Amino acid sequence: MKSTVLCIVGPTACGKTALSVAFAKCHAGEIVSADAVAVYRGLDIGSAKPTEEERQGIPHHLIDCVDVTDDSFTVSSFRTLAREAIDGILSRNKLPIIVGGSGLYLDAIFSDMRFSAPSDPDIRAKIEDAYGKDSTAVFEALRAADPITAERVHPNDKKRVVRALEVFEMTGKPFSALNRDFETAQKEDETYRVIRIGLNTDRRTLYARINERVDRMIDQGLCKEAFSFFDKGLTPENCRALQSIGYAQLYDVYTGAETAEKAIERIKLDTRHFAKRQITWFKRNANTAWFDPTILSADDIMQHITEFLNGNQ
Repeated sequence: MKSTVLCIVGPTACGKTALSVAFAKCHAGEIVSADAVAVYRGLDIGSAKPTEEERQGIPHHLIDCVDVTDDSFTVSSFRTLAREAIDGILSRNKLPIIVGGSGLYLDAIFSDMRFSAPSDPDIRAKIEDAYGKDSTAVFEALRAADPITAERVHPNDKKRVVRALEVFEMTGKPFSALNRDFETAQKEDETYRVIRIGLNTDRRTLYARINERVDRMIDQGLCKEAFSFFDKGLTPENCRALQSIGYAQLYDVYTGAETAEKAIERIKLDTRHFAKRQITWFKRNANTAWFDPTILSADDIMQHITEFLNGNQ
């Protein structure tokens, strides 16, 4: 009999953390974070990393496990660590609760995804040389060839920009198309029995919650947190982790290229766009049961989850 794993997904600011902690307390669970930013040590406020108080004594895994300067951490790395964490939780007869909004990371845990693509060092070297001469032109070439990947990567992320164009030149297909086919990308490897729960609300309410969260992050000291890395010479150009929403925009404030007010508005806008992409990603999986936390109480949602776990729905 396969072991059960609970997965709680949804866009940012929809209440995943609070629900997962509450459910873990009632059902002997441990939480595995599926957040591409929370894995990095020091990126606390900008990733909305749950504080010790918010965790309420519930063990959290895959948080603070990678140094911010480590650009070698990949989706494949995350998959390995996440599965180790899940199996460890199961060995303690606890319920693994996967929580997060990084769709690719979540898919990596449960799906039979391929993490390799063709590579040619000569083609890569040619693209790297072009990038060194005119990075803007190379990024625009990526945008023309693969607009989906171009939307996901930062123009200064040389490694990913070059890699995406390398694959496109070799295969004639966008890098984003490698796992676009739902039946291929989402085919679960059936190691676990996965119960998928989604949280979402109407767009107007969600966007208001996002704006409030960004304001709260600023009040909590996001600028100070970001500037502490910039003071050490780390920037979105030389540190991939700092290309995350919040840190990338505040770098322009640090350099004087933009006012704090404009950067904060840009953080809100970019976060809203990110939330829209998260919803699109998670809605692809028809096995996800969706609940609106502004309509149902946490207790009602947890009752539904319990029924799913017991096989009564």
